[in-house]
Amino acid sequence: MGLIQDIGQGPICLDTVIFIYFMEEHEKYLPLIEPIFEAIDKGHFKAYTSGITLLETLVVPLRAQDNELVNQYSYLLMESHGLKMLDLDWKLLHQAAWLRAKLGIKTPDALQLAAALISKCTSFITNDRRMPNLANVRVLQLSDYLR
Repeated sequence: MGLIQDIGQGPICLDTVIFIYFMEEHEKYLPLIEPIFEAIDKGHFKAYTSGITLLETLVVPLRAQDNELVNQYSYLLMESHGLKMLDLDWKLLHQAAWLRAKLGIKTPDALQLAAALISKCTSFITNDRRMPNLANVRVLQLSDYLR
């Protein structure tokens, strides 16, 4: 089966790297993630990410003073149809702290997985092998879908 089929009905949560691959048109991963963004845009399923994604995606363009790329990431994350970036509110932070305490994962990973749990996502898409599986959320690794 393919990635879209494994996602099922959604909703899904996307890790930061998915947005980076998409914006950079990563040769290896774009064929896997482009259909995901198309499906989100067409309303086939809802997608979520946490506010940490905005922070992580803007660092390199800000260093390079690439305002166009800063604006592109900002627009993608804050204005895309079917995609919601969750604020780092007390509920998300509390869930992330619980995940850190129980699983020993790093803060950015805990924030992303907390976003998946809070938004009741069925799948979390990443390419980070350190992401643990959760009982209620399937962690789908992009590299597992390369041919």
